[in-house]
Order: sequence, then structure tokens, then C-alpha cells
Amino acid sequence: MSMERSRPAIAALEDAGSDQGGRGHLARAMSRLVRKKLAMLSVVLLIGLYGAGILAPFIAPYEYTAQDYTAIRKPPSVDHWAGTDLKGRDLLTRVMWGIQNTVIITVVAMATGGLLIGVTMGLVSGYFGRWIDALIMRVGEVFAAFPDILLIIILAATLGPRIKSFIRSLEDQTFLDGIIGSGLADYVVISFALLAFSWFGIARLVRGQVLYLKRTQYVDAAQAIGASAPRILFNHLLPNAISPIVVAVSMGMGSMVGAEIILSWLGLGIQPPRPSLGTMLLEAGSLSALREVPWMLLTPGIVSWTLVLCWNLFGDALNDVLNPRTR
Repeated sequence: MSMERSRPAIAALEDAGSDQGGRGHLARAMSRLVRKKLAMLSVVLLIGLYGAGILAPFIAPYEYTAQDYTAIRKPPSVDHWAGTDLKGRDLLTRVMWGIQNTVIITVVAMATGGLLIGVTMGLVSGYFGRWIDALIMRVGEVFAAFPDILLIIILAATLGPRIKSFIRSLEDQTFLDGIIGSGLADYVVISFALLAFSWFGIARLVRGQVLYLKRTQYVDAAQAIGASAPRILFNHLLPNAISPIVVAVSMGMGSMVGAEIILSWLGLGIQPPRPSLGTMLLEAGSLSALREVPWMLLTPGIVSWTLVLCWNLFGDALNDVLNPRTR
């Protein structure tokens, strides 16, 4: 009887010790991170660019479809800070909306594929092992057998027409209207393609951490007092594997941003009239455009390069501060 009464106390003490250790580790990591100037500069740039994209409907100087026929192919000026494109549309406005598309697609794909699916599959695979581990890993290896960008292109090219056809039929048969024009179908297609690309790397990383952590004494103690499998997975194993997950997610965001831009550049991403960074790079990618209208490449090119570079620099910095071998 006394042993049974002591079980909640043991669990509470174990959770409290884990929380205190987690807070101490996080505080130490943050203190080291703020001393890295490149990391802090990357964070500031990412917040600024993502904030401009999210707030584009409120702070953009023009509508992204608005055309100024008196300022077609004009260089940067007081009225158009980044210049105008071949149709007289403001480039700064279109870049802001292009960043918004990138934010929505990459965050949704990483949250669903990299975190929700990848982390869950990694925890289940590493903890339960046996046939569950074999099934998850073999399915993931099928996806990993394809080059990343090739797999994304195949999924986007094959699923895109089918999803758009389904949505058009849904619009015709119901009161819903404007779904295709809003770009929702393109968001779904690209997010699903990036999801398939992102989940296995995170799952394999989490699985490796769990294979090591499940043999530790605190997991044995949790099993001995009768803790359930979900409690062990999410209260004990996941918090202790969070450091490599954070690093992988931050570095993976740079790859996702680049993949989304490449898809739009190939014509498989966000379709007109909604602007995208890849489409703008495609419009200004010819030699004649580089000679005659270089500003059309300058702004979207710098923004795309900055997004990918900042995520990679931030990921490297997180790896330094969270990796115990570099402390």
C-alpha cells in the first residue's frame, strides 16, 4: 500500500527534476546563442522578412495585381522603391506577397511533415521497435531512395492537376467559389510535396535518439512505476531529444524555402496571378532581362538568398550551442 501511495510522488519528483534540468539547459543555450552575432543577425533578418510577408496585405504600397501603365519596366524610384516589372506591377509589393506564400507553405509543411509526422513516427519506431520499426523505416527508405527535389517535382506534377480538378468539381457542385483563384489548391499541392520530403529525416533522427534514451535509468524507472507508453514518449523521451530536433528543423527550413522557390521557378508552385519568388526569378532569368531590367532580379534574388542563408546560419549556431561536444 505504501509503495502504491509513493508512486505519484516519485513521478512528480521525476517530472520536476526533468523540467528544472530542461529550463537550465535552455537558459544556458540561449545565453550562448545571444553571443553569436551572425545568429542574432540572422534572427533579425528572418523576423523582418517574415513579418513583411505576413503583414503584406496591410503594409504593401500597392495591390499585387495593380498595373501602372505609365511606369512599365521602370528602375527603382520614389514611387516604386524596387522598380516595376514588364507589366508595370510594383516589385516590392510582389516580393512581400511572395514571401507570404513562402512562409505559409514552408511553415505548414514543416509543422505537419517534419514535426507532427516525423517526430511521432520517430518516437514510435525507436520505442516499440520490431515490426513497427521495420515498417516505418522501410516506408521512409522508399521516399529517401529518390533525390529530394526529384521526389518533390514528381509529387507536385502528378498531384497538382488531380487536386485542382477535384476542387473545380467541388466549386461547380456546391456554393463554394473562388478556391482556385485564392491559390489554396497550389498551397495544398506544394505543402504535401514538401511534407513527403521532410518527414523521414526527422523521423530517423528522433529514432536514433530514442534508441539510446530508452535504455537510460529514468525510462526504466518510469516503466517500473507503470507509466503509460504515451507518457514515456512525450513526457520523458521527447523533451530529452528536443535539441537535435530544433537544429534539424531550423536547417531544414532553409532547404524547404529553396525547394518551394525552385518549384515555382519550374512552374509547379504558386501560379499567377498570385506572385511567388520563383516566378519572379524566372521572369528575370534571361540574359536580355539581366541586361535591360536587372532590378527585376535584384530584389527577389536577394530576398531568396537571404532567407536560405539565414536559416542555414541559424541552424549552424543552434548546433553549436545545443551540441554537448561543443560546450
